[in-house]
Amino acid sequence: MNRSNKIFNIFKLSKNKKKDIYIEKLKFNEYDLNPVMSPDTIKYHYGKLAKGYAQRYNDGIGDSDFNEAGVFLHNIFFSQLCSPKRTNKPSGAVLKIIEDNFNSFDNFKEVFKKEAMKIQGSGWIYLSKDGSIKVINNHKIKKDIAFLIDWWEHAWALDYQHDKESYLDNMWRIINWELINNRIY
Repeated sequence: MNRSNKIFNIFKLSKNKKKDIYIEKLKFNEYDLNPVMSPDTIKYHYGKLAKGYAQRYNDGIGDSDFNEAGVFLHNIFFSQLCSPKRTNKPSGAVLKIIEDNFNSFDNFKEVFKKEAMKIQGSGWIYLSKDGSIKVINNHKIKKDIAFLIDWWEHAWALDYQHDKESYLDNMWRIINWELINNRIY
């Protein structure tokens, strides 16, 4: 089973018995995403907030659907990150989806940013497997995610303060496009 399918499968819960869920271990250390994402952001975002959703879900505290979806989305988000690269462009299946729907990676980034900047408050923005750009308000499990950006304030505020555009501009440097391609299949 490939890694991205594993993420989806840990959320197949029995109606009669709840199973514990977890935030997957990072495949990088807290310094590996610097300067795009600082160690302080990783410690707070992953170490406190993301793990907190799993803990609250497993302890039966708060809204279980919200906490379950929070774990699901953070597992997708963190699994697609890698050390910054000077030039980091998609290839393979994800590039085909992007070019079929946006003509080029540059056009895709422009449209993606425009849609992200329309989000009032917090949420998530993603490229779906069908090539459309979609928004998740709050937390919801979506099975069509190819590429996902966390647009909640905790994802960018420590490093970028009010400058969400720079956060998104820099995120392109730390996306593992090979993993995105595996997620599409």
